[in-house]
Amino acid sequence: MKKKVLLMSPAMFILFAFAIVPLFIMLYYSFLSDSAVAKFTLENYINFFSKGFYLKLTWKTIKMSIIVTLICIVIAYPMAYIMAKVIEKGKNLILLLIIIPFWTSQLVRAYSWLVFLRDGGVLAQFLNKIGLIATTDMGILFTSKAAIIALVHIFFPYMVITIYMALEKLDNSVIEASKSLGAKPIETFRRIILPLSRPGIITGAILVFVPCLGSFVEPRILGGVNGSVIGTVIEDQFFEIFGWNFGSAIAFILLAMVLLSMGGMSLLLNKEK
Repeated sequence: MKKKVLLMSPAMFILFAFAIVPLFIMLYYSFLSDSAVAKFTLENYINFFSKGFYLKLTWKTIKMSIIVTLICIVIAYPMAYIMAKVIEKGKNLILLLIIIPFWTSQLVRAYSWLVFLRDGGVLAQFLNKIGLIATTDMGILFTSKAAIIALVHIFFPYMVITIYMALEKLDNSVIEASKSLGAKPIETFRRIILPLSRPGIITGAILVFVPCLGSFVEPRILGGVNGSVIGTVIEDQFFEIFGWNFGSAIAFILLAMVLLSMGGMSLLLNKEK
């Protein structure tokens, strides 16, 4: 037992020193006023919940995260199913192609979408040449749509991999038994495949929805003013306005949202098990 504690102590020290302690420091600052003589107060939290702007931005962040998560599920599930149950060769190559984006910086990927989605860019010129748009001005860049597209691209691999792992564990004999008993493909999917793969969907939703709540790079670069979310407000408070106390309060409100969402999805995951 002592050896185990000794082996775990370096990791526990790093976790405590660089994760837990900074959180408590931020929690301390979130209860301080911005006056010349700092004092403990709930003013920062009251300001957040009393102003409609921040509540509206919070709902916008949640809605955007839900949209990104749903789009990832719709795109990832068919791809994961084909990889797990249809094709027999080339799975490792496809997985490698899915993982390759992880090797590049998230900032680089955001700027690549900036070049791709801009008016007169590669996508606009292509759509114009095939006759889908009349001009090369698409009007997507610096909107919430551009931020959603980039977030889907960035977090999509998490959803594919988790669903693929769930479908890969699914015994093919169960599907064959359903077919032999006369079940139609849609009924087999609804009553056999989907319920058994639901844990993978929920796990993927956690891995996509939670990071989306705190994202600020993609909304800042691709969304502009229209792409403002709660993450960009926190960034502004710390690096532009230097309102560290209020920024800390917003950060802890966001942390509470993350913990609540993770708790809710974890309950769903435990029910499936």
